[in-house]
Amino acid sequence: MKSEEKRSHRLNYLLKYYLSNPKEHELYQRAKQMGVSDSTAKDYIRTVIIQAQKIYSR
Repeated sequence: MKSEEKRSHRLNYLLKYYLSNPKEHELYQRAKQMGVSDSTAKDYIRTVIIQAQKIYSR
């Protein structure tokens, strides 16, 4: 699996998780369980929160 595909799958999973449980700390823990660095986990969180805000604003 290409790195872009892996990132996309991870972000989709985290978005679904965040939409059902909108707690940033728990989202961070989920991202870290994927074995990514702290900076990557924080990047995932920012991306997921932005996507969630777009969904909620519709």
